[in-house]
Amino acid sequence: LAGQTSVRPVSGRLDCQEEDGAMEAETYWKGTGSRTRRRVLFAPSLLGADPLCVGAAIDGLGGRYDWLHLDIMDGHFVRNLSFGTAMARALRRRYPDAFIDAHLMVDRLDVLLPLFVDAEVSLITVHAETEPQLLHAALSSIRRSGLRAGVAMGPATGVERVRPVLEIADLVLVMSVTPGFGGQSLIEATLERSRDLVRLRAAEGHRYLIQMDGGINEENVGRVALAGCDVVVTGSAVFQSPDPGAFLESMRVKVKEALDDA
Repeated sequence: LAGQTSVRPVSGRLDCQEEDGAMEAETYWKGTGSRTRRRVLFAPSLLGADPLCVGAAIDGLGGRYDWLHLDIMDGHFVRNLSFGTAMARALRRRYPDAFIDAHLMVDRLDVLLPLFVDAEVSLITVHAETEPQLLHAALSSIRRSGLRAGVAMGPATGVERVRPVLEIADLVLVMSVTPGFGGQSLIEATLERSRDLVRLRAAEGHRYLIQMDGGINEENVGRVALAGCDVVVTGSAVFQSPDPGAFLESMRVKVKEALDDA
C-alpha cells in the first residue's frame, strides 16, 4: 500500500477457495505477488441470488468462490433498491472469514460510507460519478479505516475520470452493463476500458486490481480475462444455473483455457 495505512487482516479456512482468493489479492496489494502469474478471482454477486435464500445460495457454492460481491443500491444513483448494512453485517456474522466486496451505487456517501465501514466489509467501492470532487477524500477515508478501497466507473465513463485517484485505489471496477439491474448483456466496448487500465497500471506502476461486473457468463468470460480483468463479478449466470458451484468451476476452466491459448 502507498502511505502508512494499515489494513485489517483477512483470516480464512485453509481448505476453502475464498481464503485463497483473499490472500491472493492481499499478496499482490502488499507488493509480494505479481499479476504476470494470472489467477483470475471470482466474486459471485448476491444480487443474482434468491433474496429469501441468500445464505442457502452462498452455501450452495460449496466454498468455490473467492470473494462475495454485495451490490448496494439506494434508488437515487441507480433506479433500484437492494441491500443495506443489515445484510452486510449478517454476512460478516455468518461468514466471518469471507472477503466481502461492497459496491456502493449510492448518492449520499457522507451518510452511507461510514455505515458500511462499521459493517466490517473487506473492500468498499464507490462510483467516480458520485460527488467527483470528493472522490479522493472518500477513498482516503476508506483506507484510513483499514479497508481496501475501490473506484467504479460506469460504461459511459472514461478512464481519465478515475486517473487522479489510481495511486490510492486498490481496485478499479469497470461496469460492463448499465448499473442498477442484474441480468443484462455485457457491453463489449467496455473490454477496451479494462485494456486501457492494464496499460496505465504498467506505465505508472500502480497496484490496483481490475474488476468487471455485468453480463459475464461462460461464453464471454475468456474474453473478459484476456482483456486484463483480475476479478470477475457474475450474479444471474451463476445463481440461476442448476449447480452454481460447478458453474463457477466451469468458468474458471474457460478462463484458464483462454489464458493458456493467448
